[in-house]
Amino acid sequence: MTAATPLRVGLIGYGLAGSVFHAPLIAATEGLALDTVVTSNPERQAQAKAEFPEVRTAAGPDELFDRSGDLDLVVIASPNKTHVPLATTALKAGLPVVVDKPVAGTAAEARELAALAEERGLLLSVFQNRRWDNDFLTLRSLLEQGELGDPWRFESRFERWRPQPKGGWRESGDPAEIGGLLYDLGSHVVDQALVLFGPATEVYAESVIRRDGAETDDDTFIAVTHASGVRSHLYASATAAQLGPRFRVLGSKAGYVKYGLDPQEAALREGERPGPGWGAEPESLYGRLGAGESPVTGAGRAVPTLPGDYPAYYAAVAGALRGEGPNPVTALEAAAALDVLEAARRSARDKVTVTL
Repeated sequence: MTAATPLRVGLIGYGLAGSVFHAPLIAATEGLALDTVVTSNPERQAQAKAEFPEVRTAAGPDELFDRSGDLDLVVIASPNKTHVPLATTALKAGLPVVVDKPVAGTAAEARELAALAEERGLLLSVFQNRRWDNDFLTLRSLLEQGELGDPWRFESRFERWRPQPKGGWRESGDPAEIGGLLYDLGSHVVDQALVLFGPATEVYAESVIRRDGAETDDDTFIAVTHASGVRSHLYASATAAQLGPRFRVLGSKAGYVKYGLDPQEAALREGERPGPGWGAEPESLYGRLGAGESPVTGAGRAVPTLPGDYPAYYAAVAGALRGEGPNPVTALEAAAALDVLEAARRSARDKVTVTL
């Protein structure tokens, strides 16, 4: 393998995560080549071939691992319950691995995978694409510039209005499926909070089932106290008839309020691909920075939103594999987020505040 030789990628899973996020981003990354897509569904195999004519397909992971010498990276975008066994098999086959979030059902499993990867000298990275959301990048920049002063409180909402359950493993009540919003959207809001404000020391949560016929949590609130002193209030809901601000951050000098979701997921779902203007949003969606004012009335200063940059994740993975940079999201970072998610589940169940 030379610097000019693309790294060959095997992608396991071609549902929402595989087809909408991973395959397009891998294909758009210089230095990576989407070699094989693994799915047992004939329609999804045909979809993969139509979207990426050069790609090979396989009906199961064993077909992929049987020719592990032909690959440089395995990406696991299959259902949550398969993440640990597939990642374990890939690492033991000598292959670097990217795993979609959550990397595992428990922090202990995530740390075991991290230890195996370290023992084998292999990359193990977790796909936390929302570290490259436009609003997150903008907020991180504002904090680094000291625009808010000392941050005090972080409110983050990932809310949807889906009054009817959609079914499938993500909404299954079977604990083995690792479904529910706590581990789905909760993985994102918790990871972002830890990246911005550091380790958690206490966790309190409320997690309920609101919708008729739903089997697992669809309305969750998590309060995190960080060692830095910042308090994070994190919301994940499928039952929000009126959406709150995506971010509301209060500091000693100013506050920042931002509505609306990063546009990259919607663009990928529509078949758009990274290129000029990727990840940009209109001025009407810019967040506002100010003190003692209401963003609803247009007070405060509009802050241009930095473009979202999901492609940066796989570019960083390619760089790490070539020894040109760090792993963009480590399994140990993912384990720290799982510590919080496990504490949140216990807190909601036992109605207690959990100390980490």
